[in-house]
Amino acid sequence: MSQNELIKTKLSFLGTALLNNIVESSSVLSFEKDTELLREGQFVKVIPIVLEGLIKVFSRFEDKELLLYYIKPAESCVMSFSASLKNTPSQVFAVTEEKTTVILLPVSKVSTWVKQFPTFNQLFFEQYNIRYSELLKTINHLLFDKLDVRLYHYLVEKKEFTKKNPIKISHRQIANELGTAREVISRLIKKLEGEHKVKQHSNQIEIL
Repeated sequence: MSQNELIKTKLSFLGTALLNNIVESSSVLSFEKDTELLREGQFVKVIPIVLEGLIKVFSRFEDKELLLYYIKPAESCVMSFSASLKNTPSQVFAVTEEKTTVILLPVSKVSTWVKQFPTFNQLFFEQYNIRYSELLKTINHLLFDKLDVRLYHYLVEKKEFTKKNPIKISHRQIANELGTAREVISRLIKKLEGEHKVKQHSNQIEIL
């Protein structure tokens, strides 16, 4: 499938006129896993829409990460969108979770498309709604769930997002994203394994 066909297939909901503008003005790039696309403090020059793959968006405090959300195909980054419109530095990091193909929308064009194409606004309004719902869900987990329950939900969501099972992930990465220590994660994964909810393989975790 050509790049133009991929764009029109994944983003058909934006409408022909806007898609033609996007194809003409934007670039499509592929990135390997663990590629940093955006860092905290960086000014946003392009806004990504994922065509294939997955991007992890997170904030960082000292040596701890806080996972904010994943950007899946046909989705974009609301934090990048907001920072670009305000011309303020990014408050987040964005890193590819797997090999990922994105279309990069130039910020100089985005401000025009926002005014010209209602479907473009709808894309980001929907993204804000999704992220707000995810935020409420995260707060609910933090307030009412024990860490082992949060860990299990995290692994299930990771499986759903990546469409892979087992998941190739280290205890340290999980600990960073859940804001705890690696030793705690190792202990809780053994607990989940004893409950027959997960199974550990070499550098992988299988959700049962």
